[in-house]
Amino acid sequence: MAGPWGGRLARRSSRAGGDGCCWALPTGLLCAYGFFCNVRPSEPFLTRYLLEPHKNLSETQVFNEIYPVWTYSYLALLFPVFLATDYLRYKPVVLLQGLSLIITWFMLLYVQGLRAVQLLEFFYGMGTATDIAYYSYIYSIVDINLYQKVTSYCRSATLVGYTVGSVSGQVLVSVAGWSLFSLNVISLTSISIAFGTAWFLPMPQKSLFFHHVSSQQLSWEMKVMDCKNGSAVQDRPNVQSAPGWEDETKAPLNGEGHSAEKRKVDIVKVLKDLWKDFLQCYSSRTMLCWSVWWALSTCGYFQVINYAQGLWEMVLPSHNTEIYNGAVEAVSTLLGAVAVFVVGHIKTSWAMWGEVALSLFSFLIAAAVYIMDTVRNIWACYASYVVFRIIYMLLITIATFQIATNLSVERYALVFGVNTFIALALQTLLTLIVVDASGLGLDIFTQFMIYASYFAAISLVFLGSGIFSVMKAYRRRQKRMESRSTESQ
Repeated sequence: MAGPWGGRLARRSSRAGGDGCCWALPTGLLCAYGFFCNVRPSEPFLTRYLLEPHKNLSETQVFNEIYPVWTYSYLALLFPVFLATDYLRYKPVVLLQGLSLIITWFMLLYVQGLRAVQLLEFFYGMGTATDIAYYSYIYSIVDINLYQKVTSYCRSATLVGYTVGSVSGQVLVSVAGWSLFSLNVISLTSISIAFGTAWFLPMPQKSLFFHHVSSQQLSWEMKVMDCKNGSAVQDRPNVQSAPGWEDETKAPLNGEGHSAEKRKVDIVKVLKDLWKDFLQCYSSRTMLCWSVWWALSTCGYFQVINYAQGLWEMVLPSHNTEIYNGAVEAVSTLLGAVAVFVVGHIKTSWAMWGEVALSLFSFLIAAAVYIMDTVRNIWACYASYVVFRIIYMLLITIATFQIATNLSVERYALVFGVNTFIALALQTLLTLIVVDASGLGLDIFTQFMIYASYFAAISLVFLGSGIFSVMKAYRRRQKRMESRSTESQ
């Protein structure tokens, strides 16, 4: 995420760099888990399935009383899960995610009625909140010099799994004529395979906050960022972190044979350290800017993807004609992946032009959502949705690059968690006011008009901030040129 591992450090480091078995096994298992967990061919047709007669649910109940439960449960569980994931060392929470998704799809197959489906949404929220364990598990297992490689493998596995699920769902519905119940059976089977795979994951010995390496070794292993001025103040790339996993029934938490009971974890101290890191990271204007956009845009993104199927159902009811939700999800995912790959090779000064770019692309997102809402043509809705997802995936990748540059893994995890929590808090507020039946309970078209206006407001905010930043940079450059000309005279 040396002291705690004693003499085993050099031996394990050389083994990890030599035959590669120490990182290949857990990475392969985790990728298999991520793939099967995301092969869910029924997901693009969830709204259509819930509105089928046997579920006995109305459109208002689905949109205004059931879907909001996911947002509320995700927010309520995110912070406890964030701490529990680190404290329990990842694997138990990965297993909890698999179990939560199994319960979700089992209930989706067999339960009926409003309250039962709301409970289903709670378990789905738990499955979403525990997703953090999947993405952070691997960092406690592999050497720091393998982080980029294994991250790409794990994210690619989920991407391929989601694409396979969407495509297979569309083919089985449109070509083979399968029922949506059968698609949910396939989803449940795939998730069950993922759950079985997770049991074979090695139990990590360390985690980022509660079971971390000594502070001396940590300072050697990771770049520590001075968030005030954005510069890396330490870097010792020649020192590797221990892979740190063995048979979970045999491995102690440190190399000295001390039991887990003797290794007291001061939760209050961990929380204080997190608070100090939080204040230091967000004291950087650049970090704050990209984090604000991350939180605001992710809030809007969640809302749009959560209710897009509902909008499509209103534009073209699925019982009247063939729908292509699965194909649209697959195409948008693949094109988004291409955009993410391309942006990784773009060389530009994001420090100067980043806010202007955020403004421009946020405006394009607003336009896409507006077209989706007002044209009322299913193909226009599909095309706008694809554009919407591509732009968001592109921008969130840029934001990730900017935030993660020179940050230690602990601080990146903290910033990611805080940004996601703020996004969910905003989404909860938006859902409570706009969507929930206890609030305004607006119809789906009015909701999407509000979401388009929301992204337009984000665009205006960052346009003003971007113009200010460019002018400030231009004035600094002018002053430097004037001072140089004065010195030359």
